[in-house]
Amino acid sequence: MSSTRQISKPSIWAGRIISALVVLFLIFDGVTKVMKVAPVMEASKRLGFPAGLIVAIGAVLLACTAIYVIPRTSILGAILLMGYLGGAVVTNLRAGSPLFSETLFPIYFGILVWGGLYLRDLRLHELIPLRSSNNRPDTL
Repeated sequence: MSSTRQISKPSIWAGRIISALVVLFLIFDGVTKVMKVAPVMEASKRLGFPAGLIVAIGAVLLACTAIYVIPRTSILGAILLMGYLGGAVVTNLRAGSPLFSETLFPIYFGILVWGGLYLRDLRLHELIPLRSSNNRPDTL
């Protein structure tokens, strides 16, 4: 099913800005893990991660982020990032972190990952068509 629809320029730019902010945060987070920054190492220890895993976790995050940044693979990148963020939710739950500020933060962030992508990528509009009630077929 081919579509002749286009995304408006304001929507594309909003999506780019949201995605850029997401990417900047993820790169910062990944690099601080790879560089073994002291506060990150302390927080990871508090969450129960051995110090030897932190660099690998940062590398996985950076790889997923790189896949998200490439337009051709951005949907795969978003899926991989959601897996990563889901692991962060479980980790925070297990550690007894505060629910709304820390445990659910990766979910809020995942909404931004997909929201930015949805605003700028027509493939998602075709995959997940958000329609008004006027466009629904009549049902009996």
